[in-house]
Order: sequence, then structure tokens, then C-alpha cells
Amino acid sequence: MALLNFGGVEEEVVTREEFPLEKARETLKDETIAVLGYGVQGPGQALNLKDNGFNVIVGQRKGSKTWDKAVADGWVPGETLFELEEACEKGTILQYLLSDAGQIALWPMVKKHLTPGKALYFSHGFGITYKERTNIIPPEDVDVILVAPKGSGTSLRRMFLEGRGLNSSYAIFQDATGNAFDRVVALGIGVGSGYLFKTDFRKEVYSDLTGERGTLMGAIQGIFAAQYEVLRANGHSPSEAFNETVEELTQSLMPLVAENGMDWMYANCSTTAQRGALDWWKPFRDATKPVFEKLYSEVAAGNEAQKSIDANSKPDYRAGLEEELKELRESEMWRAGATVRKLRPENN
Repeated sequence: MALLNFGGVEEEVVTREEFPLEKARETLKDETIAVLGYGVQGPGQALNLKDNGFNVIVGQRKGSKTWDKAVADGWVPGETLFELEEACEKGTILQYLLSDAGQIALWPMVKKHLTPGKALYFSHGFGITYKERTNIIPPEDVDVILVAPKGSGTSLRRMFLEGRGLNSSYAIFQDATGNAFDRVVALGIGVGSGYLFKTDFRKEVYSDLTGERGTLMGAIQGIFAAQYEVLRANGHSPSEAFNETVEELTQSLMPLVAENGMDWMYANCSTTAQRGALDWWKPFRDATKPVFEKLYSEVAAGNEAQKSIDANSKPDYRAGLEEELKELRESEMWRAGATVRKLRPENN
């Protein structure tokens, strides 16, 4: 592992330099990696592993839309694509990439095929961390490991095809074979991680649930909506409000922040923008920090997990979800966004 300095704090990480792809392949040369689920993370991880030279099969429900997607992606029924139970039988590493609700529902079947020496792999700490609520309790004679790419499966695949990597966390919950570390790091390199940083299942799910509800999706949508509504209420057009709220941020500024950092952005913008940003970032921090503190405490207490479990177990959940998504989709801001995206030069 490499010891690197992150903002004055030293942290051990694993990079492709000390654990190259060739070593990862050698580590897993006798393994069959069964990717269970082909929804959010499944396609990106499975295809990256396959392209990197690992022995991969996919388990999915036959006749589902995701089965058809797997076929379209090149997985061959009866050769590399199987029903979930058959994939569980064949795999020595079971990548449990179904939704949290799907993991709960299928756990009795999956557990049945976790014979001694196999590995159970997650990309989310939910099922294990909240095991009293999910009943996902693995046998003691299997490795239980985690690689959590810090982004969507779509981004993982896209960055892989561009020759880049998406950073991931890794964790070991149970090392039954003595080989869990090599297994998890080899898988992390295999799925296309940029570098791997250590966590545990609890910290992964706490940070993940906080991030999704916070700056990654919940908070950013709330801030977008608030600024857009203020601009519109003061007579600005939908185009002006959307461009000033979303388009400039996502298309111009965030790529530069990703490359150079927000400190660089502050140092390289106009003096007027610089002064305003320096004056206003702390009031925004102070206004939102109590919300983040409340959010984290709700996650740590298990309340957010229980809400998710309860909601997903309702028979009419999908219908209600569609109504909530429709509210977003049909809001003026995101209808304006659809028009703006069509007007980008690359689409004309």
C-alpha cells in the first residue's frame, strides 16, 4: 500500500502501481466471479472485469428487461449469463449487486450457495451494517468483502472506456480464508478503480446514505430549486435561470473544479465573483450544517435504512415513486433543462 498525504492527514491507499492489473488477474485466476444483478452497478463492474481478462458470469432473472440488456451487452445465455441460482452455484465470488430490497428478498437462496471458501462481495454496506433489519448474516466460513466505486455504474464504465479510473473504497467484514485482502483489492483493480481507500461496512453506508441525501443528490437538487425559484420570482426567464443555476455549474465550472479544486477556482475567477464567493460560502455552510448533522444522526440511528426498507416493501411503492419522479421531471426547471441540453452545440 502507498502512504499518501490528504490535506495534512496521512492515509494508506492501494493504487495500480503497487497492485497492477497483472497481479490482480493472477490472484483471481482460479475464481469464477458471479455478478448477481444487472441494474445500477452490475453492467459496469461485470463488463470492466470481463474486458480486463477475468472469468465473469452474470446472474439475472430470465425474461426481465435487465436480462435482455445483458444479452445486448454480449453476455451469452447458458455460457456467461444464467438465472440467479445457477450463477450462485457456479460462482466462487458472488458479487451481490442487487438493490438493497432485492438483496433482502433473495438472501435465503444466496446464502444456501455460500459454501466454505467462497467470497460474498458487496458494493454497499447496507445489508451487513443493518443486518438486524435485513437478516443478511453470512456464514462464518466465507470471506465478506466490499468494493464501493464512488460513482454510478454508468460512470465507472464510461471512465474505463476512456482509460480512466473511478476511485473506490474497500472493506473486509470477514476474512475466513486468509486471502480476503488480496481478493478484495484484485476485484477493486479489476472493476476499474482509480485508487482504493480503506473503510469498513458501517462507515461506507453512513457516508453513502449521507452523500446521496446530501451534496450528491438531495441537497444539490434543493439548492438548484431554491436559486431557480428566486430568479424566476424576480423576473428572470427560464433559460436565464436554468443556465445561471445548473448549466454553467455542470458544464463549465465543475469540470474545472474536478481538475484543479475549488481553491483554484476561487483564485482564477473574476474579482467580482471571487469577492462574492468568499463572502457567501460560510453563510451557506452555517445554514446547511445543522441539516447535515441531523441527516447523519438519522443515518447512524438506522432510521433512514428503516424508511428505505419499509418503503420498498409496500406493494404500491413503484406507483408512488413514479409520482414523485414525475414531479421532478415535469418541474419547470428540469423541463427548461431538457430544452437547454438539446440546444448544446454537440446536439446540433
